[in-house]
Amino acid sequence: MSTDRYQSPLSERYASKEMQYIFSPDMKFRTWRKLWIALAETEQELGLNITDEQIEELKAHQNDINYEVAKEREKVVRHDVMSHVYAYGVQCPKAKGIIHLGATSCYVGDNTDIIVMKEALLLVRTKLVNVIAELAKFADEYKALPTLGFTHFQPAQPTTVGKRATLWMQEFLLDLEDLNHVIDTLKLLGSKGTTGTQASFLELFNGDHSTVEKLDPMIAAKLGFRDCYPVSGQTYSRKVDTRVLNVLAGIAASAHKFSNDIRLLQHMKEVEEPFEKTQIGSSAMAYKRNPMRSERIASLSRYVMADALNPAMTSSVQWFERTLDDSANKRLSVPEGFLAIDGILDLCLNVVDGLVVYPKVIEKHLLAELPFMATENIMMDAVKAGGDRQELHEKIRTLSMEAGRNVKEKGLDNNLLELIAADPSFNLSFEELQKSMDPSRYTGCAKEQVETFLSQVVQPLLEQYKEQLGLKAEINV
Repeated sequence: MSTDRYQSPLSERYASKEMQYIFSPDMKFRTWRKLWIALAETEQELGLNITDEQIEELKAHQNDINYEVAKEREKVVRHDVMSHVYAYGVQCPKAKGIIHLGATSCYVGDNTDIIVMKEALLLVRTKLVNVIAELAKFADEYKALPTLGFTHFQPAQPTTVGKRATLWMQEFLLDLEDLNHVIDTLKLLGSKGTTGTQASFLELFNGDHSTVEKLDPMIAAKLGFRDCYPVSGQTYSRKVDTRVLNVLAGIAASAHKFSNDIRLLQHMKEVEEPFEKTQIGSSAMAYKRNPMRSERIASLSRYVMADALNPAMTSSVQWFERTLDDSANKRLSVPEGFLAIDGILDLCLNVVDGLVVYPKVIEKHLLAELPFMATENIMMDAVKAGGDRQELHEKIRTLSMEAGRNVKEKGLDNNLLELIAADPSFNLSFEELQKSMDPSRYTGCAKEQVETFLSQVVQPLLEQYKEQLGLKAEINV
């Protein structure tokens, strides 16, 4: 590795080898050649004088890219596509005359971008599904464990640890719906020519419109797509990039919310992300166990959400049939958005797979707040014992305020139950009051909601992707 120039952290630290390959020169230029072969085959099938020998020669050299020849040629012609047309022709002398026949640069450039984005989206989907699957296991394991709920980050009615996990899952499931829609509706540019009119192909086929109409569907089928965009300028609409990056930004937002919750729970020592035996949390404070994985998720997620602005702005300023001010931006924003979301999902998978839950701490925090939340039940029990509801309501309010002052101003334990037991209006002993402190009485349908959600929503979905499950994330700690 060179140490005298900038290295992208996305490739050096965060993204997987699989995602890096998808955006590699090998993937790009092998796909260019695949597209040139598909074009030549289609043109042959539609009647042009292209021989089987020429096509076989092209296929023989599809993957062994002669980079040095292309690099030297580009110094002369200052054109990357024509440099690679030349380099391919050096390897394929019999076929060099029919490489790129009738096409413009965007035939290989834009179609490759679509193919690469689709491959990257499929990898993102695999990782997203695996995150959902791990969260499902976690939710099922802790579906009945009561924990404090929070609204405004203030203690609220209890929920369960598993029910909270379903909230994270629900957001990822919405992302999966959007992701599937984008994957299913991606189309190739096809072979549209310099301004999208297919004029060069109409010339090649002697003005035969019906033959030219067959060109795009045949190329799409060879590349594994159902269709090409029916109309375009020289390029596919840059709004396609906007749709793709918006999906990534949605996943990033869900991951950020998940990581924030984990960071807050780790602060309270209720839940903890994985921490390796030899890991160092702080250079100065050896006792610290910082949630660095969750912090990294948040950090990268903010990058992806901001990155999604790039294709939107680029799409808005494409003049007429095309301009080239999209190129430099696309080369950065699209690959780096994918590399970052790839790292985010690996981190999410790693965190969920190794989450540690501390039930005793959760119970301690819950019981410290539960008397405040149990007042409605306590009041109903006191009414059953002969008390006056209106009088008891006022007393509950007054005693709750007194117990709150003891906690916040004096730093004492919550003594609301003792205060209620000491008031004869309630006619309830301390022991009777303690019976109302069973946390499961206050979690409502949380456990049942988890079971229904997993059985009716999550499991049927995971069944569709069962061959892709079981992924283990490798991350740089």
